[in-house]
Amino acid sequence: MNAISDIVNDRNFVKLRGLGLSQLHLKIEALNPSGSIKMKTALGLIGDLEARGCIGPQTILIESSSGSLGVALSIICAERGYRFSCVVDPNTSPQNIKMMKALGAEVTVVDQRDENGGFLATRIAHIGRVVAADPRYIWLNQYANPENPRAHARTTAASILKSFEQVDYLFVGAGTTGTLMGCLQRFSEDSPHTRVIAVDSIGSVTFGTPAGKRFIPGLGTSRRPEIFNPAGLHALELVAEADAIAMCRYLARSNGILAGGSTGTVLAAVYRWRDRMPEDACVVAISPDLGERYLDSVYDDAWVRERFGLIPELQPGRTDSAAGSDREDALAAAVALAA
Repeated sequence: MNAISDIVNDRNFVKLRGLGLSQLHLKIEALNPSGSIKMKTALGLIGDLEARGCIGPQTILIESSSGSLGVALSIICAERGYRFSCVVDPNTSPQNIKMMKALGAEVTVVDQRDENGGFLATRIAHIGRVVAADPRYIWLNQYANPENPRAHARTTAASILKSFEQVDYLFVGAGTTGTLMGCLQRFSEDSPHTRVIAVDSIGSVTFGTPAGKRFIPGLGTSRRPEIFNPAGLHALELVAEADAIAMCRYLARSNGILAGGSTGTVLAAVYRWRDRMPEDACVVAISPDLGERYLDSVYDDAWVRERFGLIPELQPGRTDSAAGSDREDALAAAVALAA
């Protein structure tokens, strides 16, 4: 290894207990240098530009991020001597912003909500103005760049396939949908029997469901990513942020894993599915990051009470059958729209 970006830990799995499944494996992505799965996305996006000779001495790379990709891009740009500008919003954790700045990135915070109540369209509109005004800027555009899903087909999905003889169910969170689309592509080709379950946050518009205010960065969007195509997905599970918080806190105390908000969301979906899958099914869930950057939010009682009115707890007997048809309708509508 010659550089920090050569360190990509892509084969770390933990078997979880206490969630009703004997073969539930969590793929831990936080042991990469950037602390998240976005290290692989960043390498794919920048590597493509380098291969095409697009980065020159005056180039400034720019990207919109809720935090994790911004940190990963900051690391690679610092390593390779590139200038980088990241556009974030008020939901981005202060720790991520401090890390980006420490790594030499320029950080711009936009605070005007878009028409769907989020900040994504606002961040992208800001980038559009910057790129139009200054030709030195190149937008990496994780939302439309096919190198995003290709990176995860090549790494994340391949790693899972190498690590298990058979995967019956794969649960993947939908943010930019790069990981989801990359896994769907690779599993469709190499393991078509695997049921790929998409997990999204209630309030996200990716699957055409109603927009709503969200507080936890990572999963969900207020603008559908161009790379998203739901065709081939087995199912969609929508998760309330309160349920994600409850799962994060339960996982910390039951398995010793301090999970990030995205991980809590994905595992809350797995927990809801526990009675729909054979007890001994091989289930893999992807954990994009861990929870040290959520200590002032997901794990802070005052922050949680202010936004949710109570401290959510995992409720083993809870069912959500009423939402089932809504999830099925949303996935069917998303597939029809993509077609």
